[in-house]
Amino acid sequence: MKAVSLRCAGSILLSTAAALCASPAALAAGPSDAPWPRHTIDDSSRGADGVRLMDVNKDGLPDIATGWEEGGITRVYLHPGAAKVKSPWPRVTVGETPSVEDAVFADLDDDGAVDVVSSCEGEAKTVFVHWGPKGSGDYLDARKWTTRPVPVTQGRCGWMFSLPMRFGARGRGLVVGSKGAGGLVGWLEIPAEARDLSKWTLHEWYGAGWIMSLAPADVDGDGDTDVVVSDRKGPGRGVLWLENPGPAEAKSVWKKHPIGAANREVMFLDLADLNGDGQEEIIVAVRQDEIHYFRRPVDPTGPWPCEVIRVVYPRGLGTAKAVAAGDIDGDGKLDLVYSCEHAHPPKRGVVWLRNPGSKSLGPWSVHDVSGPEGIKFDRIELLDLDGDGDLDILTCEERHENRGLGVIWYENPLVSLKSHPGAR
Repeated sequence: MKAVSLRCAGSILLSTAAALCASPAALAAGPSDAPWPRHTIDDSSRGADGVRLMDVNKDGLPDIATGWEEGGITRVYLHPGAAKVKSPWPRVTVGETPSVEDAVFADLDDDGAVDVVSSCEGEAKTVFVHWGPKGSGDYLDARKWTTRPVPVTQGRCGWMFSLPMRFGARGRGLVVGSKGAGGLVGWLEIPAEARDLSKWTLHEWYGAGWIMSLAPADVDGDGDTDVVVSDRKGPGRGVLWLENPGPAEAKSVWKKHPIGAANREVMFLDLADLNGDGQEEIIVAVRQDEIHYFRRPVDPTGPWPCEVIRVVYPRGLGTAKAVAAGDIDGDGKLDLVYSCEHAHPPKRGVVWLRNPGSKSLGPWSVHDVSGPEGIKFDRIELLDLDGDGDLDILTCEERHENRGLGVIWYENPLVSLKSHPGAR
């Protein structure tokens, strides 16, 4: 099927119908289209909502923080090692968090113990801090965790996502995003007396509609960390980046620069060098069934060239939720993994797209991962969980049979890679 050129916001968009439409020879040489083996890390609560990673116990293995929205709790999972990775992981409930949307690791007081931050919407409308135990041997002891609300956030808006960041040598805090009435993106500043939560302050940068992603990146190449944002709702929705003014001006409003997908419902995004030019591009899942791929221009404050990949699968897919880039099949090129919500059977909720390696990055062939089980999947992490050298897929599912599949990972059956430059 030939690509169809479209015009959107002054940029040429390349729309590629990707439903197994590569040449027959390319498909014959490709991997099978069977679902991948699924392994459950935890399915004992309801509404697992997102995965965030850090090696909290310094054993060289990635650990997981997850909020359970309907269960009203936040949990941490410690990687048990390759021999036990396919069984449920050791876990601890670090606190009660009604309507939690996101949980992330951070050492908030620089004491060497990794804490957790939960962002909650619903009636809670609060950011919670879970102070972690100082003894590494106590990390799985729920009694050693202490949960406290951040007063300046209470009742203000529906908190959706937090990004731990440092602002110069002394500044530290969280970039926070929210939704609904009073929705915003801003900096939650942590004072020297970090445990005194009454002294935390909130610096609002701009009013937001519904924040999905906050991603760190030096977009303008000036040596500091900017923030890439996907804002799903409202008059300013789309993908944008916020320019870091430097540590001396960190408390000031960060300037907004549009990237693209204006007036579209953008979901979770990722940053990756898909075309091998040495520059990270921005990829974002866009409802209903698209991935927008933005190439970084010489001047990032100007227009960003964009291509659109339409994701079609013969058995049907849900609506777009997340995208992540990594070398799935071991051919040295970065492929894409795509997750969905509203994926009622027989539709699929997770698929992967094979990078064709062409200059225009199309057409992409689409391959099953999840099979028909699972309805509402979330953001994706690509990493080698079982230590066999290839990239597995870590995600959550929160609606299957009214409870959800929970925190899960799909085992890559395709190859064992000697190297995987797209690992995240």
